Amino acid sequence: MFIDSHCHLDRLKLEEFDNDLNQVIHNAEQALVSQMLCVSVTLADFPQMVETTEKFNNVYLSCGTHPLNQADEVDESLLLNLAQHERVIAIGETGLDYFYAPETKAVQIDSFRKHIRVAKKLNKPLIIHTRDAQQDTLAIMREEGAEQIGGILHCFTETWEMAEQAIAMGFYISFSGIVTFKNAHELRDVAKKVPNDRILIETDAPYLAPVPHRGKQNQPAYVVEVAKHLASIRGQSVEEIAEITSRNFNTLFNLS
Repeated sequence: MFIDSHCHLDRLKLEEFDNDLNQVIHNAEQALVSQMLCVSVTLADFPQMVETTEKFNNVYLSCGTHPLNQADEVDESLLLNLAQHERVIAIGETGLDYFYAPETKAVQIDSFRKHIRVAKKLNKPLIIHTRDAQQDTLAIMREEGAEQIGGILHCFTETWEMAEQAIAMGFYISFSGIVTFKNAHELRDVAKKVPNDRILIETDAPYLAPVPHRGKQNQPAYVVEVAKHLASIRGQSVEEIAEITSRNFNTLFNLS
């Protein structure tokens, strides 16, 4: 069985699935994807995300505001309140993105710190997005004590040096379809080095569909392609990757 550790089910264009999220979940189950973590990108949309996914007991939730969705400052008390929902197992996605929005750096940093504080209060792991912000991301993680709750550096595209430092703080490194892309040589080198007990797989659906589905809308069923590529890169079987990443997910989130 496989687990998609990061997807956005509420962002899918459902017209491709007969306007029915049931079809997406069915496709995943047919591909032996047993669980999914549906990740929040704005607090305003969180209640609708809860409603959209509420009937699927194999879909877990996170609660947070993506660093690129910073039109307003994050309301820490609202985040704390919403994140106490019984299906929320993680805080985020949060983090820093200086590639697309360096002009919102100060707001992003403030939001990131608030998410870490809430995660510590609720004892729920973090889902961290980081791009072109390695030093600040690691520094804030250390300053705010993120190692106390751990979490995931999702859709990882940074250096082995960053991965190594995050792993030392108790974080997991998650690989998306990007690892299958033709020009992702450096990322594949990183993927070879991540220890078995710190690696996860994801789709980031509906974005970043892996080879051989590039150009299509991504979906949780396609996480199997990420597993296949990792297996080839790391010299492991697909079954081993499935077992390792599923065990890591359940360990991180303290799931049976």
